[in-house]
Amino acid sequence: MQRLMSLQVLWGIRKSYHGFHPAPWYLCCRSLSGAGTLRWNDYDRPKEFNFASDVLDYWTQMEQEGKRGPNPALWWVNNQGDEVKWSFREMTDLSRRAANVFTQTCGLQQGDRLALILPRVPEWWLVVIGCIRAGIIFMPGTTQMKAKDILYRLQVSKAQGIMTTDTLAPEVDSLVSECPALKTKLLVSDHSRHGWLDFRSLIKSASPDHTCIKSKTLDPMAIFFTSGTTGFPKMAKHSHGLALRSFLPSCRKCLQLKTSDVLWSISDPGWILAVLGCLFEPWTSGSTIFIHHLPQFDPKVIQETLFKYPITQCLAAPAVYRMILQQIPTSLRFPALEHCITGGEALLPEEQEEWRRRTGVLLYEVYGQSETGISCGTLRGMKIKPGSMGISIPPFDIQIIDEKGNILPLNTEGNIGIRIKPTKPIGLFMCYEDNPVKTAEVECGDFYNTGDRATMDEEGYIWFLGRNDDIINSSGYRIGPAEVENALAEHPAVAESAVVSSPDPIRKEVVKAFIVLTPEFLSHDQDQLTQELQQHVKSVTAPYKYPRKVLDSKIYIFTI
Repeated sequence: MQRLMSLQVLWGIRKSYHGFHPAPWYLCCRSLSGAGTLRWNDYDRPKEFNFASDVLDYWTQMEQEGKRGPNPALWWVNNQGDEVKWSFREMTDLSRRAANVFTQTCGLQQGDRLALILPRVPEWWLVVIGCIRAGIIFMPGTTQMKAKDILYRLQVSKAQGIMTTDTLAPEVDSLVSECPALKTKLLVSDHSRHGWLDFRSLIKSASPDHTCIKSKTLDPMAIFFTSGTTGFPKMAKHSHGLALRSFLPSCRKCLQLKTSDVLWSISDPGWILAVLGCLFEPWTSGSTIFIHHLPQFDPKVIQETLFKYPITQCLAAPAVYRMILQQIPTSLRFPALEHCITGGEALLPEEQEEWRRRTGVLLYEVYGQSETGISCGTLRGMKIKPGSMGISIPPFDIQIIDEKGNILPLNTEGNIGIRIKPTKPIGLFMCYEDNPVKTAEVECGDFYNTGDRATMDEEGYIWFLGRNDDIINSSGYRIGPAEVENALAEHPAVAESAVVSSPDPIRKEVVKAFIVLTPEFLSHDQDQLTQELQQHVKSVTAPYKYPRKVLDSKIYIFTI
């Protein structure tokens, strides 16, 4: 109760559902004007761009002038019936306060880096926009990380700040002495913790007056950690061009959002899809971002939410739609849902058809990576070719290439390449930070080589075939085999291990680990040792990577 009351005072939480007022018809049909996308075409490269001042503050102005409907900018709910509804005006005010907290209280400067490890809480949006206002590079991370994962990210990025919750704060405290660059720790909690700054209290007392930086379009904005075949995750650095790309006309055609739309993007806040689907895409169009706290994935909760709230568009990994279809036998005719999008892993044509049959809503597929954002897709209203990821979305020019960067004939298997010469397109990552070797490895002639295999048909539709390396894609989570092998190697029972992909009906792929035991563990109880290894992997790396099954007495075979 104390927690709820403090949130009510600070964030204006409302109990229960109070209804939703659709925008007037003339706003439902309007496109973004003034400060919006009509200023640029797909291939323009404005010298300056800042999402906070060019987008968020624009919609605040539209609200003040009565040119946008009463729908909130952010609508957050949880399983307890609590709600947060913020207008664009409130988002502008609070994010300016956040920027002042970072620069004035924490002493962070433009170009400094802030590790952002939060669940789906309203503060996540304040932090991202506050960082963009102040020119601080934000680095999202999943809350499933353990101390080892966090230590690696803080050390390799030389982060000056970190923000997280009570759950991970002890992990951070256990390793802070090994992170000399770290100078500020911010806590999102109802309780204080020694050595940490209380972000909620600081926001309340901070000034709402802040002058947004004049960021260059190609200035760094964010870093996303992406798994590799070998070694630790790489730092894919993005400029403000990633946010600008959501402005461009061809990108706007993908979702065709309106101010009356309510978009629910069911993505982990640690991934690039959250930044795109839960922030840049909807707010570029003045739409409402809907967020459910959803601490645990539950198809039943997702179904109930789609029935209860006026959500018009839903973006989620295929595994989300797949689990709903498999586990929910009742009606899926959601009253407000108009458009569904999926990406992150392969979607089976039969699943696409079953979703259409049971919901009456078409399921459109998009494709992208941490390095690219959404790079191709079946645009809303386009002909859907089941099994295809759609077409290249300008300014990206996607071709199927060979290992030397030569364009292959149509319907020929090759690598998905994005043209980077003579000019790298807006929205593509800048580089793998501090790793010129890896950056050079993915430059293939005139193209960025995604490492994904596909074909292209006569109409430009792209058909995904798989990876050309050992990356495992499980329910949209990219897992590097080396990450799991390194975790297993720390246990005294493991002499050797090899991690590979294995088919799975729900997740499409799961991790399978072949483990050779050390001699002293050969006689141990198989079930007990299995549980011990499972808990070990869970304790040192993200839980979605932990082993689940054992099939042999000497060579252990686990799936995740």
